Amino acid sequence: MSTVGAEAASPAPSKPGKIGFFEHYLTLWVLLCIVAGTLLGHLLPRIFEAIGSMQVAQVNLPVAVLIWLMIIPMLLKIDFGAMGNVRRQWKGIGVTLFINWAVKPFSMALLGWIFIRHVFAAYLPTIQLDSYVAGLILLAAAPCTAMVFVWSNLCNGEPNFTLSQVAVNDAIMVVAFAPLVGLLLGISAIVVPWNTLILSVVLFIVVPVLISVALRHMVLSRGGPKALQHLLGRLGPISLTALLLTLVVLFGFQGQQILAQPLVIAILAVPILIQVYFNAGLAYVLNWMFRVPHCVAAPSALIGASNFFELAVATAVGLFGVHSGAALATVVGVLIEVPVMLSVVRIVTANKGWYETRAA
Repeated sequence: MSTVGAEAASPAPSKPGKIGFFEHYLTLWVLLCIVAGTLLGHLLPRIFEAIGSMQVAQVNLPVAVLIWLMIIPMLLKIDFGAMGNVRRQWKGIGVTLFINWAVKPFSMALLGWIFIRHVFAAYLPTIQLDSYVAGLILLAAAPCTAMVFVWSNLCNGEPNFTLSQVAVNDAIMVVAFAPLVGLLLGISAIVVPWNTLILSVVLFIVVPVLISVALRHMVLSRGGPKALQHLLGRLGPISLTALLLTLVVLFGFQGQQILAQPLVIAILAVPILIQVYFNAGLAYVLNWMFRVPHCVAAPSALIGASNFFELAVATAVGLFGVHSGAALATVVGVLIEVPVMLSVVRIVTANKGWYETRAA
């Protein structure tokens, strides 16, 4: 992906010709990890009990390490200097910010209330209803920062817009994530453990952002863009491996509950699917109304619909524990992320001719 802004020597996130092998089949790997984790949790419960007991200030240390290994390589791709280019595509960025911060978290809270507490409540364990809703809120409260570069490339999105949008969202997330989550959990009548929430934000947003910014600057100053691309190439598999191991651990914790309630995953997927298509469609239509070019409207819709599920998983584990319904709900977001977002890519790509004719 081309460079932007004053940091001419630093590369934007790489622009692959196509989605990578592991990313393309991420749903398959996730399913395999779900099966493996569930079986291991059922067969070897004491091992997972020991892992679950490794906590400091309600933060599970093994899961925290794995999540850092997931998040930091993704944040390394972000050039925060790109925020200076916001004015070039201010309409598209404004639409995406509106969807990400004013629509998606609230629509997910509403969908969680409708489907989890009412429509499917009889099929879910009563003690976990609040936790499931909290997990869905956490999933929707943080916009995606990494995979959107792949989605944008697949629909021929404007790379400078995507980079600027992600940089702005990450900057907002540092200060807005905790208050927004606290507000929505309060509205949903869920007790907010503020100390743990703030600790989760510091551990899983602030610290990784600072580390990634410092490491990115150091690598670029010593070896330039090629050195950064080489590092990203080496860290990419580590990030995916950490994600898959996290799933094995989380589903190991949830193994007996899943076997007792096999419909839970399908039920949790319903509000997630609805909110993805709703927010993508709303962002696409708003961009069309403002006559935004398709190369900006397409990634705007994708960024508006996708979630930073790594952060959601980390925060759910920190706030509610590794055995919670909140952790399970966020993991379901990982399960359906790739196929659902690929379907959105196909939709916005197939409608390009209609969009450009109408926008003109």
